[in-house]
Amino acid sequence: MSSIGLLAAALLNASGKGVALASEFADMPALKGKDYGKTKMRYPDYTETRSGLQYKDLRLGSGPTPKNGETVVVDWDGYTIGYYGRIFEARNKTKGGSFEGGDKDLYRFRLGSQEVIPAFEEAVSGMALGGVRRIIVPPELGYPDNDYNKSGPRPTTFSGQRALDFVLRNQGLIDKTLLFDIELLKIVPS
Repeated sequence: MSSIGLLAAALLNASGKGVALASEFADMPALKGKDYGKTKMRYPDYTETRSGLQYKDLRLGSGPTPKNGETVVVDWDGYTIGYYGRIFEARNKTKGGSFEGGDKDLYRFRLGSQEVIPAFEEAVSGMALGGVRRIIVPPELGYPDNDYNKSGPRPTTFSGQRALDFVLRNQGLIDKTLLFDIELLKIVPS
């Protein structure tokens, strides 16, 4: 075999390993097997509400459902669907890990107070305590004026803020649809 042939074979072999390695690190379990990232997609395994929110219960809760005015405590993850499924928030866990963590780092808000984006409020208000729900958030139910500082939940890391901001401020080139995984951990009566 010529030296050019050996070099070509070595490059092909190395590039194949690089692709395999990259795919290991880019695995996004929340997005696996879906054609996310296309505006206004409908997913048959999700329930769609009148507002356009799509959700799927990953684990049904067995407790009560929160009422308007009550404070809820949730754990959540956020993904930018139109930006390669990039995680912009993964609280208390590694990418794709299981829900766990102490109460101090969890997110709290009062239902009906408009502290959070409309999709988040709608999703949590229909959950039972202990449930885990995955929601697909169309841009009109997301962050007002494409600014995560105006409504929660907000990314807590600089890299998460940067990823979300990049998607929200992009003018028409990237789909602004988001995906959240939400676990309802506690309901505090008003």
